[in-house]
Amino acid sequence: MFDYSKLSPFDEKGRVQMVVESPRGSSIKFKYDDKRCMFTVSRSLAMGLTYPFDWGFIPGTNGDDGDAVDAVCIHDGICFPGVLLPCRCLALLEVDQQSSGGRVSNPRVILVPAWDGGQLLGVDVDLSDRAKAEIEQFFLSATLFTDKDARIVGWHDHVSAANFIHSKRT
Repeated sequence: MFDYSKLSPFDEKGRVQMVVESPRGSSIKFKYDDKRCMFTVSRSLAMGLTYPFDWGFIPGTNGDDGDAVDAVCIHDGICFPGVLLPCRCLALLEVDQQSSGGRVSNPRVILVPAWDGGQLLGVDVDLSDRAKAEIEQFFLSATLFTDKDARIVGWHDHVSAANFIHSKRT
């Protein structure tokens, strides 16, 4: 299988690349195993909870938690594990969580597809307070019954999101 971890975070047009791990509607958290170059089942989400949008990672990055930078792509479609989505940054949700060494930062980059991110939503459009609250609640609910004890720290704009990705390049 293809080694997604070797890809660049940005394509030749400067768009953010997101590898889908768990598609919209999935109640299973899939995780890319870069040692075996395959997608594996990480765990089930809490009963009744599903991914509201495609969830994945930005290749060629390394976050403070040791994994590639987490990302979610807000769109109406449903992809499947292994799809590479060309995206634009919309926002950065700063989250921290418990790890074996204490609390660690684990932000989520909020993306929109490149094919409509600039036309329908625009990269300079803010998410509504309601949309932000729902996204926050999903991320907190997704860690139920784990030892992560996730906490929301705050929101940042699309420029901060892009700068964050650049700062985490491998």
